[in-house]
Amino acid sequence: MTVKSIVTTSFVIGTLSLGLFACGEEAPEKTETTSKVQVNGDVVATVNGSPIGSEDFALLATRKSPGKGDGLSLEERKEVLDDLVTEELLYQKALKEGYDKDPKVKKVMVNALIRNEIYDSIKNSDFSDAELEAYYNEHIEEFTVPAKVQIYSILIKVTDDRSDEEAQAMADRLYIEIRKDPSKFRDIAKEASESPYKRRGGDVGFVPKSGKPGLDQEIVDKAFEMNVETLAKPFKTKSGWNIIYVPAKREAKDRSFTQMKGSVLRKIKNDRVKEMYDTYTNGLRQGVEISIDDAKLQSVEIKSSGKQKLTMPNGLEMGHE
Repeated sequence: MTVKSIVTTSFVIGTLSLGLFACGEEAPEKTETTSKVQVNGDVVATVNGSPIGSEDFALLATRKSPGKGDGLSLEERKEVLDDLVTEELLYQKALKEGYDKDPKVKKVMVNALIRNEIYDSIKNSDFSDAELEAYYNEHIEEFTVPAKVQIYSILIKVTDDRSDEEAQAMADRLYIEIRKDPSKFRDIAKEASESPYKRRGGDVGFVPKSGKPGLDQEIVDKAFEMNVETLAKPFKTKSGWNIIYVPAKREAKDRSFTQMKGSVLRKIKNDRVKEMYDTYTNGLRQGVEISIDDAKLQSVEIKSSGKQKLTMPNGLEMGHE
C-alpha cells in the first residue's frame, strides 16, 4: 500500500465517522500533489494532474469478476478505475483541508516512511550463519533460560490500625497453622494475605533471580536460598511481614545456536534497524533550525498515566526475503 493510499484510507474513515461531506459539495479544486512516491506501472489516468498507475489498477481489478468471458470489458475496467479516481479525489481533498496535519495521519505517514526507508531494506539474507553464530557467542547469556524459583507468598501489612508487633504476631499464627498442614497454604492465603496474589492462593509463579515487578527483592533472594518444599518463618520486608513456600525450582538451561538461530536473527535485525533509524533521523536534523521555548515547555501540565517509554515508530514489519 502506498503512502497516498494509507492517508486516503485514514481520511475516508475519519470523514465517514464524522459525516464531514455534505451532499452537492463542489468537486475539489486542482491541487498540487507532488510526491516522491513513484507511480506503480504505466499511467492509465490522471486526476488534476496526479497519475494513477497500471499496477494499482490491476491490483484492484483482481477483486472484480467479469460479467462475460474471461476478462473485464472496457466498461468494467472503467468501473474499477472510477474507485481509484474517487480515492485520488479524496486524497487531494484531504490535503487541501489539512488532514495530513492530523496527528493520527502523521503517525501513519511516518510509519510508512520508516518502513520504506529502513525496514524493507533489511533482509534475512543480509546476515550470514557465521555472523549470527558470532553474535550468539558474544551474547550467549541473552539466550540462556535463567534459573527460576516458584514462590507462594502471604503478606501481612503494617498499617495505621495494625502495629508492627500485631502484624508479626498475626504472621506467626498463620505460619504455625500452615506448618501443621502445608496443604492449607492456598486457602489461608486467599483468606488472610494482603498481597496482589491473594486471589491466586498466594501463587506468585516462577521468578528469576532478577526478581519480578511489584515483588520485594528480599522475598526472591530468600526463596532462592530455600530448599524445595520448605516453608520460611515470617520475615519482614518494606511491604510487611511475609510467609513464603517454595514448591519447585528450575535450573538455568543453556540453549544451542541451532535452537536459538531464529531468535538471534530477530535480535540482530532489531539492532540493525535501531542503528539505521538513529543514522537516518540524525541525518534529517542536519542543517535544520529547531527553536524551543523553554518557558512554555516547562509550563505545560503533564498528567501521568503510568510509565511510558519513547521509542521509534512501532507496528512496522521487518523487511522480507
